[in-house]
Amino acid sequence: MSKKKIFILGGSGFVGGHLVRRLSADGHQVTVATRYAPAARHLAIVPGVRILQCRPYDLESLTAAVEGHDMVINLVGILNERGFGGKGFRRAHVELVEKIIIACEAARVAQMIQMSSINAGEGSSHYLVTRGQGEELVRQAQSNGLMDTAIFRPSTIFGPDDSFLNRFATLLKISPVLPLARPTARFAPVYVGDVVEAFSRVIAAGQLAGETYELCGSEVWSLKELVAWLRDQLGLKRLVVGLPDPIGRLQGLTFNLVPGKPFSSDNFKSLLLDSVCVDNGFLRLGIEPWGMGELAPTWLGGKSGGKLQASRDQGD
Repeated sequence: MSKKKIFILGGSGFVGGHLVRRLSADGHQVTVATRYAPAARHLAIVPGVRILQCRPYDLESLTAAVEGHDMVINLVGILNERGFGGKGFRRAHVELVEKIIIACEAARVAQMIQMSSINAGEGSSHYLVTRGQGEELVRQAQSNGLMDTAIFRPSTIFGPDDSFLNRFATLLKISPVLPLARPTARFAPVYVGDVVEAFSRVIAAGQLAGETYELCGSEVWSLKELVAWLRDQLGLKRLVVGLPDPIGRLQGLTFNLVPGKPFSSDNFKSLLLDSVCVDNGFLRLGIEPWGMGELAPTWLGGKSGGKLQASRDQGD
């Protein structure tokens, strides 16, 4: 496997931290770009990793930063915007991608991997619409011969340090009743280690070839099943209540006004589409993915994964 100089945007986040460590272990030289260097200081001790403070939305700064690298990986994404109307989503998911492609062409960076999402380009949420627009820019760069690209479209990603299971765990610990919008929405949660393995194998193959990889774990859950299972793993006595869609929409509208937006009307729109794979890219990469019920109990400290099916068969 040839070693590469890899430039990562969004490398200080949840997936980025795991990916940076894996790419370092694979022998690559990694530059983690950030607008605020102290946010990535936990990665500075990883061998072969450099933290670079830059202004990613400034084309001149970005072009200078990516120069000399073989590949750019874009992990930047937001689940909610500060305001309304989609401007924040467009900035993060479309405008930044456009600037990355222009910067890479100017700096002669030959390859790019874009992190996206299942259902990108579908539905009516600003999140999914702008994810799809970003993907289209990447595909155009491939078809125009500007770059060799690949796109990853994971379902919800879980791991010991995620914001998914941990957010629900926090809510379950502080509230005796947890109301859920879109309780029947389906997910195929994917382990962060499997996602990182997919990156590693695609990079090792040398050619990205414009491929798109949907990434799903081995289990499919409804949202209510998932939260009830997590409650049981944590040993809590809590009532998990599924809301009908009219009330769920109202919950989203209400939470739009809550600082930090733990839930939003845009999240509700995204949940109208199941986050499951049509064509699981792990199979093409020779990876057998974990299921959440198999793996998460090892750090949640609850029941073993072997009790998963019995718990789900109770229809909780």
